[in-house]
Parts: sequence; structure tokens; C-alpha cells
Amino acid sequence: MHLSCRLLMVATLACTGPVAAANLPNRPVPSLDLHRYAGQWHEIARLPMYFERRCLDGVVATYTPNPDGTVQIHNTCRTSKGPMSVEGVARMKDDQPAALEVRFAPAWLSWLPMARADYWVIEVDADYQWAVIGSPGRQHLWILSRRPTMDRALFHVLEEHSRQRGYDVGRLIMTAPLD
Repeated sequence: MHLSCRLLMVATLACTGPVAAANLPNRPVPSLDLHRYAGQWHEIARLPMYFERRCLDGVVATYTPNPDGTVQIHNTCRTSKGPMSVEGVARMKDDQPAALEVRFAPAWLSWLPMARADYWVIEVDADYQWAVIGSPGRQHLWILSRRPTMDRALFHVLEEHSRQRGYDVGRLIMTAPLD
């Protein structure tokens, strides 16, 4: 990212001090192009989550649209014992492409309500270079990037937006370096 863009982001955040006190809505973005969203994403930070408790870093999620409208998910990460991976599937909820239900449990358990979790794209770059994923109860949060690192100023803007949406960003776990 160019220095002028970084300075503009930081200045914009600094100039919105009084406005920053206002809460941002915690809801999916109004539109999402799943085909542009598809592909590989690097996790930059996340809120603690049981299923990722062993992931130290190198967390990568790959999303592949399926012909039936669902999205195949392949997550990998580095643990203290080596690489780990898991497969899942997401489906659109309420005809809203940015509101997905994700299942990593085996298909035969899909009838259980707790087998699926809400996965909301709550903020996304116009060029699909970064995204912020949350959940209705604010217990899940991921900051993702197409690159394995993220600009520090951009990260702090996204972190502040997440705080304004009610997420406990003080508990974020950094899983990738910042530029």
C-alpha cells in the first residue's frame, strides 16, 4: 500500500474521533460477489475459538464455489505438531450472500443445530483484498487478507471498526505479521 494511502487511512480514523464513539451495525455487508470472494485468504487475526486453539500461525482458508450454490472450505494452519487441515461447507442464509452458515462437522451430523455456525462478511474491500468476518453474537471474528501480511494502519482501522461493532478486540490473537 502506498504511503499516501496509509496516511489517508490513519488521518481518516484520527479525524473521526467523535464519530468513532458511534457504534457500527453488526450485520453482513449488503452485497457480496461470492465468485470474487472465492479463493485463498490469510488469517491476520482472530478472536479465540475452540476449533482453532492449536493453530499457531500460517492460517489459510480457501473458498471454492460449488455448482449447487454452496461453498467448499479448506482451512489449513501450522500447529506445534505440524500442519493441520479441515474441510467444511458453507451455504447462503436468508438469500443473503454475505450471511453464510458454515459446517465443519461431518455431513451425517448436519441435522444438529450446533453443527452450523453463522459466518457473516461484515466488511470487505472493494477489490476483495481484505475482509472482516464476524457473527451475530460477536463471539467470532476474523480479519483476513489475500496476502500473508497486512498493512499495520489498515489493520488498526479494521480493528477499530470491529470494536465499534461490539467485538472484544482486546482478545484478538495475531496469527500473521503486520507491515
